[in-house]
Amino acid sequence: MAARVLTRCASRVLVSAAGEKGAAIRGTHRQYWTALRRTAAALTSGRAAVLLGVPALSCLGYEAYHRVQSSALVHALGKEEVLEQADYLYSCAETEKLYQLLLQHKDSNDAEFLWRLARASRDLALLPNMEADRKKQLVFDAFEYAKKALEKNDKCFAAHKWYAVCLSDVGDYKGVKVKIGNSYIIRGHLERAIELNPKDATSLHILGYWCFAFAELPWYQRKVAAVIFSSPPVSTYEEALEFFLKAEEVDPNFYSKNLLMLGKTYMAMRDREKALLWLTKAKEYPAHTLEDKEVHKEAVDLLKKLG
Repeated sequence: MAARVLTRCASRVLVSAAGEKGAAIRGTHRQYWTALRRTAAALTSGRAAVLLGVPALSCLGYEAYHRVQSSALVHALGKEEVLEQADYLYSCAETEKLYQLLLQHKDSNDAEFLWRLARASRDLALLPNMEADRKKQLVFDAFEYAKKALEKNDKCFAAHKWYAVCLSDVGDYKGVKVKIGNSYIIRGHLERAIELNPKDATSLHILGYWCFAFAELPWYQRKVAAVIFSSPPVSTYEEALEFFLKAEEVDPNFYSKNLLMLGKTYMAMRDREKALLWLTKAKEYPAHTLEDKEVHKEAVDLLKKLG
């Protein structure tokens, strides 16, 4: 993959260089004749002192323009390479390597770097045997990166998605009242992410999970929430199911946890046949990650309960 990236980048640079050389030659000829005409006119109008400086300034401006263009091109290629490498590492579950790669861009003003760094920081925090203090720091760092990504580009669906996720994580350290209060904000950002990209299965899944969590909230916890908030967040299993199914529709079999949640939602709705169907799919999903293995185990346990 690295070789493919380097080959593509090299070819783009060569094409760009060839194009710039031709443009420079054509530009020089145009500037020469334009300058000659302007100089001749100036000599007859008494403005020679001003206009004699124009050709030199034009050439400097032309060269500066191409230096800026070349710099922008290199920067764009650099960004593309890093993001491609980051997405590759993410697909391989190389969490530590991904984090170290993106950490070099923590001061970037580009939302594409920042939301990926937020995700990588969160994933690193969730690794087993992570020291408690470092885990907490990573969780709060992830939130700050997601927040900055959103500030830099509020039209980026992924920034909204990971801001919502990271805000939820931070709430785990701030108590029930803060966490419930943040729930409205979380849902709002997830809905905005889906509005910006209706085909993002992950956003649909997370919103489904949000609905499921509040649908299964025990009555006594609802009472407590009602004391703290006049109108605490509410949802239903039917609403959760709608988002889980939509996620599966836009990207079938994309995530083992979505299959599991479909099974659990149908169980909660007392639809045994469909619960068996989706839990079996979750059980048979290839276990590539630690989460996949946990999903497999839970699916097996739930299938035993269903008999």
